Amino acid sequence: MANFLAQFQSIKSTSDRLVISVEDVSDLWPAVKPAFEARLPFKQGSLNNKTRNPVLVEKLPAEFILTTDSRLRSRFPQEQLLFWFREPYATIVLVTCEDLDEFKTILKPRLKLIVQNDEREWFIVFVSRAHPANDKASAMAKKVYAKLEVEFNTKKRERCCKYDIHSPESNFWEDLESKIMECIRNTLDKRVQFYEEEIRKLSEQRLMPVWNFCNFFILKESLAFMFEMAHLHDDALREYDELELCYIETVNNTGKQRDFGGADHGDDQAALLNPGNKALTQIVQDDSFREFEFRQYLFACQSKLLLKLNRLFEVASRGYSFIISFSKSLALHERILPFCMRETWVVTACLALIDAILSNYNDGLMAPDIEKRFFHLLGDLYSLARVKFMRLAYLIGYGTEIERSPVNSAALSLLSWPKPAVWPSVPADASAEVLEKEKVILQTTSRTKPFGIQRKPLPLEPTVLLREANRRRASLSAGNAFETFDGRQGITEGSGFDASTRMSPSQKVPPSSIPRTNSSPGNFDGSIDRPMRLAEIFVAAEHALKKTISSQELLKSLSSSEEFEQKYLELTKGAADNYHRSLWKRHGVVLDGEIAAVSFKHGHFDQAAKSYEKVCALYSGEGWQDLLAEVLPNLAECQKILNDQAGYLLSCVRLLSLDEGLFLNEERQAFQSELVRLAHSELKDPVPLDVSSLITFSGNPGPPLELCDRDPGTLSVTVWSGFPDDITLDSINLTIVPTSSADEGAKALQSSTPNVLHPGRNTITLDLPPQKPGSYVLGVLTGQIGQLRFRSHSFSKIGPADTDDFMSYEKPAKPILKVLRPRALVDLDAAVSSPLLTNERQWIGILVRPINYSLKGAVLYIDTGPGLEIDDSHVIEMETYADVSENDDNKVQKDGAQIDSLNYEKKVERLTLHNGKIEFPNWASDTPSIIWVLVRAMSDMLSRGSSSVTTRRESIVDAMRTIALNLEFGVYHNQIFERTLAVHFTYPFYVTTRVTDKCNDGTLLLQVILHSEVKATLTIYDAWLDLQHGFIHNGQTEGRPSSSLFPLVISPTSKAGILFSICLGKTNGEEDRKQQESILNIKYGISGDRTIGAHPPVMDESTKVDDARQELIFKNAITLQRPVLDPCLAVGFLPLPSDGLRVGQLVKMQWRVERLKDLDEKEVPEQNDEVLYEVKANSGNWMIAGRKRGHVSLSPKQGARIIISVLCMPLVAGYVRPPHLGLPDVDEADVSCKPAGPHLVCVLPPALSSSFCIPVNS
Repeated sequence: MANFLAQFQSIKSTSDRLVISVEDVSDLWPAVKPAFEARLPFKQGSLNNKTRNPVLVEKLPAEFILTTDSRLRSRFPQEQLLFWFREPYATIVLVTCEDLDEFKTILKPRLKLIVQNDEREWFIVFVSRAHPANDKASAMAKKVYAKLEVEFNTKKRERCCKYDIHSPESNFWEDLESKIMECIRNTLDKRVQFYEEEIRKLSEQRLMPVWNFCNFFILKESLAFMFEMAHLHDDALREYDELELCYIETVNNTGKQRDFGGADHGDDQAALLNPGNKALTQIVQDDSFREFEFRQYLFACQSKLLLKLNRLFEVASRGYSFIISFSKSLALHERILPFCMRETWVVTACLALIDAILSNYNDGLMAPDIEKRFFHLLGDLYSLARVKFMRLAYLIGYGTEIERSPVNSAALSLLSWPKPAVWPSVPADASAEVLEKEKVILQTTSRTKPFGIQRKPLPLEPTVLLREANRRRASLSAGNAFETFDGRQGITEGSGFDASTRMSPSQKVPPSSIPRTNSSPGNFDGSIDRPMRLAEIFVAAEHALKKTISSQELLKSLSSSEEFEQKYLELTKGAADNYHRSLWKRHGVVLDGEIAAVSFKHGHFDQAAKSYEKVCALYSGEGWQDLLAEVLPNLAECQKILNDQAGYLLSCVRLLSLDEGLFLNEERQAFQSELVRLAHSELKDPVPLDVSSLITFSGNPGPPLELCDRDPGTLSVTVWSGFPDDITLDSINLTIVPTSSADEGAKALQSSTPNVLHPGRNTITLDLPPQKPGSYVLGVLTGQIGQLRFRSHSFSKIGPADTDDFMSYEKPAKPILKVLRPRALVDLDAAVSSPLLTNERQWIGILVRPINYSLKGAVLYIDTGPGLEIDDSHVIEMETYADVSENDDNKVQKDGAQIDSLNYEKKVERLTLHNGKIEFPNWASDTPSIIWVLVRAMSDMLSRGSSSVTTRRESIVDAMRTIALNLEFGVYHNQIFERTLAVHFTYPFYVTTRVTDKCNDGTLLLQVILHSEVKATLTIYDAWLDLQHGFIHNGQTEGRPSSSLFPLVISPTSKAGILFSICLGKTNGEEDRKQQESILNIKYGISGDRTIGAHPPVMDESTKVDDARQELIFKNAITLQRPVLDPCLAVGFLPLPSDGLRVGQLVKMQWRVERLKDLDEKEVPEQNDEVLYEVKANSGNWMIAGRKRGHVSLSPKQGARIIISVLCMPLVAGYVRPPHLGLPDVDEADVSCKPAGPHLVCVLPPALSSSFCIPVNS
C-alpha cells in the first residue's frame, strides 16, 4: 500500500470536490449541463458526521462527470478501494421517452441493467422535451413519467424526478438537490464505515513487526480528506489529531534509529501553514516519515482546517504549543542540524503563524474573553520570536545594540547557547571582517547612567560565550589562556561585551598591543586548536548563519545594526500591542520600556518619557524596586532634557524613596541636591509633589493631647525624613481630621518658620487653634521647599526609640488630639442667698469655683443692671473660699469627729475695678474664691404696710437686682463664661397693722407689727407715726408709741409689735385728698455678717467716727381707713323682673339711693342736693341704653331717697356680672350697699324665631 504514496498525493492535490456521475442514457447531458452546473456549489445540505449526527453544511463543492469520462473509467479495482474518497458519491441517470411502447421494450430493460448495482447511490431524472403548446406530447410525457415512477419508486424512497426542459417546475431544483444530498449522505456513511473498519484492522496490528505506518497514514488521511471535501472539517481535524498522536507514539516506541530530517536547504523556514512544502515521497523513510517534515505537515493540515473553521484562537493556541514542543525536539537533534537551526526555525514559525492569523482576523467575531486570550497568544508568539531573534543578533556581534534591561537580561540569560557538534570556524577570507569586529569591540563604551550611577550591567548570556564557543570546537588547546579569554579581566562575569563595558578606558588593551602569536587575524593557516577570540566567534557565527538562513527577509534583518534595530522594534511593538489588547498590561508595559530605550538612544526623549512613565508606574505599583531602580534614572534624564520640571522633581523623589541599598549614599545625595536645586530655581509655577514615601509622620507616644472646648494648644508631631542629608522645609502645614463627623472638613495647622529635617526621626511643634469637640487624627502633611509644594499622607508607626523605621504604617490611625465636649469649666454664683438692705451700701459676694481648669490671668467683667450701682469709692476684696460640703480635703474623719474645715491658709487681696473689669491674682487660678463688691440698690418707692387681715401681696421681682458677669479665662482668654446673678434686696421690716380695740370715747388702739426681713439682728432705737388727715394722736405723745421700750432688739426672721393710741379727727375733703397715707418712722441699727446676708452699711472713711453708733431711718406708708359705723348714704339694688333676662331684650336696672343721717351745716356743700352717679358695665356683655353718668337731686335731710333707673340690653347668654352703680364724689366709707347687688345674673338665650321653624307632619 505504501507504493501508492505518490499517487495518493497526486490524487489529493487534484481532488478538491465531491464527484457526481451522470449516466446519460438518452444523450441529454449537453442540453441540461449548463442548468445543472449553475446550481453548484450546493447552498445548503445536511450530512452525517463520523458519529452519525446530522451536520448542516453550506456551499458544498461538487462536480458532475459523465460515466464515460476517462477519469472514472481508467481506475483499477484496488485503486478504487484505496482511494475511494474520489469515487462518485451519487449517480444521476438522465432519460427521456415519448412513447409507452418504447419505454416498455427499450428504456425499461436498459434502466434495470444500469441500476442493478446496489453499491451505487442513484436516482433517475426524466427530461421532458415536449413543448408546452403541444398538449398531446405533454400528455404522453406525463404517462411515461408515471410508468417510470411505478417501476422505480418504492415506499421507502423516491428515485425519480421530472425536468421540463422548456419550463421547469418551481420545486424541481429543490427536489434535485435533496435527492443528490441524500445520495451523498448515504454514500459518505458507507465509505466512512469502510475506512473505519480498515483503520481498525491496521490499528490492531500496530504492535506487530509487519505494521507499516505509511499504510495507516494513507487510510487515515483518506478518511480525513473525504471529510474535508464534504466540509465536515471538525471530523477531518479529529482524524489528523489522532494521526499525530499515533505518529508520536510510533516514533517514541520504535527502537529503530531514524533520520530526523531538517538538513535540507530551506528547512530553516517553518512550513506550519503549507502542507505541500515537500512531497510525501521525499520524507518517507522505510515504513514511516522523517519527524522534522512530517510533524510540520500534520500541523499544516490541522491549521488549514482550523482556518477554514475560522478558529483563529485555536490556531494560535495550537501553534504556540507546537512551536514550543517542536523547539525541544530540535534541541535534542541540534548536533546534527545546521548552526542555529533551532533559533531560525522558531523565528520563522512565529512570524508565519502571526501573518496567517492576522490575514484571516476580523474584529468583533470572537467573544470578549476569547479575544483577550487570543491577543495574549499573539503577544507570546511575538515575544518568543523577539527573544530568538535577539539571540541570533547577539551571536553575530549586535549585543551592544541590545538594551541591558531586566526583561532582556532575564530572557537571554535563561536561554542556552546553540549546541552544534562543532562551533563554526572563521573562513579563510574573513580577516578584514575580524579586524572590523575587533575594532567595534574595543571602541564600545558603556553608557553613562544619569546622576553618575554606577551599576553592574545586567548579563545578556547564560554563560561566557567565548568559553562556550571554544569548548565546542573540535579540539581545544589549553596552552594560551590569555588568548582563550581574549586578554580581558573578569571574564567570569560575562562575555566579552560585558567585560568591555565594565572596563575603564585605561584598562582596555590598545589595538597595537593585541598579541599576534598563533592568533593573528592575518594568519588563518595555523593550528585548528588555536582558541578563537570574540571577534572571530562573531564572524564565524555570521558566516554560518548565512548558510543556515534561507529567508531573505531574516538575512536582511541581520545584515546591519540598523536593520536589526528595525526588526527588533517591529517584534517588540507587536508583542506590546497585543499584550495591551489582551489586558495583560504588565507584559505590554514592560515591553514599552524596551521601545523607550531605543527612542532614548536616538534622542526621541518625548516618546521615551511616555513609555518610561508607564513602566515606572507598573514597577512601583507591583513593588518591584530593583527593577524600578533600573528604569527610573532614565525617565528622570528624559524629563530633565525635556525641561519637565514637575516630572523631574517627582522622579528625584521616587529615586530617594527607593530602598537605600539600591543606590550608594553619594548617589542618593545627588538626587537630593538636584531636588533642592530645582526647588529653589526660578520655576514658573509652584510644583505640587507627593512625598509620602519620603516624609512620614505620626503623633508622639502616649495618650493623645487633651484640650477643653475652645482651648488652643501646642501639638508635637514626629516626622521621619528619608532624605540622605539635612533638608530645610520653608513651611509646614498639617491637617487634622475629626473622626466623628464625616461632614466636617480637615483643619490645617500652620508653621511658617523654617524647619530643618535631619535624616531619620524629627520632632516638630505646631500651634493648635481652638477645635470643636471630638477626636482628631493626623491628616495630610504639606509644606514648601522653595517653589516645591510637597504633600505627604503617610502615617508612621511609633517604633523603638533607637530605630528610625519611617516606612512602617499604623492602621487604624491613632487619635492624636481629643477635644473634650463642652463642660462647666468654672462656676459663678452669689455667695449669699439671703436679702440685702435696699438703699444702703452692701457687699455682694461673687463665688468663683474653677472646675478642674486653671483661671490664671482670668479677667472678670462686671455690669450692674437697673437700680443697682457699684460704689467706686471702695476697693474690691477677694478672698479664698472653703466649703465643707465641697472640699474633699476637709472630709477626713478622725475618731468619729470631723476636722475643722477652716484649717486652711486664708488669702485676702484688695483689687481695683478698672473699666468694669477685675484681674484675678495667680493664687486664685485653681482655688475657689469670693469677690466682694460694694454696691447700692436704689429704690424711690416707699415701703408700704398692710392690714393684718389681708394677705401679703408683694412681687419678688421688684426686690431683685441683676448683676451681669463675664469671665474671660484660658491661655489666650479664649474661654468665656457669662452669667447674670439675681440679688435680693429688701427693707429691714415688713409692717402690718390692726386695730386691737375701740374705746368708748372713740380712741383707737393701733398695733404696728414689725417683721424682720433680713438675717441680721435689728435694734430699734425710736419710732413715731405721722398720721394722715382724719386721724389724730391721743394725748401729748407726739406720735410716739404708748409704751416706750426702746431700744428694742429684733432677732433675725422674728417680729415685734408697737402700740399707738389714735382717734378720729374731723375730715376735710381737700386735705384728705392731699395726704391719704400715714408714715411710720423707725430709727434702727443693724448688726450682721456679709457672709450671711444683710450687714451694717459701709461708711465712707471721711465721715466714719470710731465707736459711734450707726443709726438708720426706715419709713413705711400705712393707709388708715375710717371705721364704717355711721354711713351717710345707702345704695340698694332693686329686684329684676320675674320673667328673667333674655339676650336682645331691654331690661330696666334700678338702684335706690337713701340718705341715712342729716349733714352738719359745715359739711353741706354748696350743691347739697346734687349727687353724682355713674353706671359701670362690661361693654362686651351689656349695652347701656340710658345715661351712664349724671347728677340727681337728693335732699340733705335724713330719710331722703331717690330711684335711679337705666335701660340695659344683655348681649351674651349665661351668668354675667350685672352693671354697677357708683358715687364718685362720695367716699367709700360713707356708702352702705343695702341690699347688695347680685354678683352674677342669669341671661337666657334669645327666643326662637318662627321664620326658622320647619313644621313637622305627624
